[in-house]
Amino acid sequence: MPTESDRAWLEAALDRHEGALLRYAASLVGRGAARDVVQETFLTLCRTEPARVAERLAPWLFVVCRHHAFQWLRKGRRLAPLDDADLAPDDEPWRRVEAQPSVKQIEALVDQLPDKQRQAVILKFSGGLSYKEIAEVMDVSVTHVGVLLHTALGKIRAHLEEPAVLQVARSQA
Repeated sequence: MPTESDRAWLEAALDRHEGALLRYAASLVGRGAARDVVQETFLTLCRTEPARVAERLAPWLFVVCRHHAFQWLRKGRRLAPLDDADLAPDDEPWRRVEAQPSVKQIEALVDQLPDKQRQAVILKFSGGLSYKEIAEVMDVSVTHVGVLLHTALGKIRAHLEEPAVLQVARSQA
């Protein structure tokens, strides 16, 4: 049975990391399964000794989330998609920012990136992880994380700098 301090620590971890984990899980398994994957991630955290993971909690959570997402995909589970409003607690400030068209445009561009580039971008900017932590989560080298992020951000930047006329023409082609 967890102590009161363990429960407080778990609640703080949930409050701090749930939104970023939901976005990451959604990028791997889709929005419909993201909640279940994150729930499994936090259940794993509940069964883990806090002292074992406290110093590296964020990367540990993302590694566990990735593991549960891949398990989910291997088992072939699929659920109906959730609404965007269901992906994070209502009081998170990021929701107001997402309502802005420029953020929606960037989000759509990130969704179009190849899988590894998309994961690296989400872990860096949504998860707030360092290159070393991203390398640990994705099981790649730190140098490879740098290449993935550089390439992905270059693609996004190039698309954002492209004149709107070319973007419309390309989407109609």
